[in-house]
Amino acid sequence: MSHSRTIRGTNQAATIVTVVADILAAVLGLWILMYLLDANRANDLVGFIHGAARWLAGWSHDLFTFDDAWARVVAGYGLAAVVYLVVGHALADRLRRY
Repeated sequence: MSHSRTIRGTNQAATIVTVVADILAAVLGLWILMYLLDANRANDLVGFIHGAARWLAGWSHDLFTFDDAWARVVAGYGLAAVVYLVVGHALADRLRRY
């Protein structure tokens, strides 16, 4: 395999990792926004986003014990979004250097 083909393959992999990390963080950010704007939870789209965000942030959604529910949502789901972004982009940078 030629060197340029290897570089192109790792760049494509890095791009895919970056896009996936961005999408995961966007889902979490969208749920935070929907929660803060008091979106109708009976709506199918809102329910889908909430379910996906809860699954993605399963490890962090009840991590904090603020008195206000909105602060728990922002901190818990926001932490997960930041972790996905940092880890995803760091992994993509590592792939590009390879």
